[in-house]
Amino acid sequence: MTDAVRLPLFPLNTVLFPDGLLPLRVFEARYMDMVTRCLRDGASFGVCLIAAGPEVGDAAIPHPVGTEALIEQWDMAEPGVLSIVVRGGRRFRIEDHEVERDGLLTGTVRWLAQPAPEAVPAGQAELLPLLKAIVGELGDRLPEPHRFDDAAWVGARYAEVLPIPLVARQKLLELDDVVSRLEIVQQFLHQRGLLKTAG
Repeated sequence: MTDAVRLPLFPLNTVLFPDGLLPLRVFEARYMDMVTRCLRDGASFGVCLIAAGPEVGDAAIPHPVGTEALIEQWDMAEPGVLSIVVRGGRRFRIEDHEVERDGLLTGTVRWLAQPAPEAVPAGQAELLPLLKAIVGELGDRLPEPHRFDDAAWVGARYAEVLPIPLVARQKLLELDDVVSRLEIVQQFLHQRGLLKTAG
């Protein structure tokens, strides 16, 4: 078990997966300050799906499992609005959280175990051609490196793009078993006729 660390949290109506890219427009003072500190210190923050409450205004209540956000790009093309692109890092579980005086949510978190590299099993290999086609269509929105030989990467990319409710996306994020995630994705695609049944 890893030691607990303090992490600023950004509750959003979206789910960030490890290695995923997420563009954000930051304009509230608490998040502008948070991003500025992260850029200055080379630090990260946490993105969590909102369980209850709004994205803007009062601090929302987050789901307990989220993903570390590492800032890859930033720009201020218009005054008072910071445009950033973050990449998903490690998953974490929130042990407790509190609202700071400026309205920023901070949490005591523990990092969840990183899955060991694992090839896509033969039983789920049929997922790869469709994902390669999706990656080709998305272009820069899903930049390299593309790790089609990594079961965790493949499952996470599918979980990002499938037309599923946010709570279902969150459940996929929380799964520790990367093959189980692939099996769920595979079943979803078969049910909608997006994969040809073998035989």
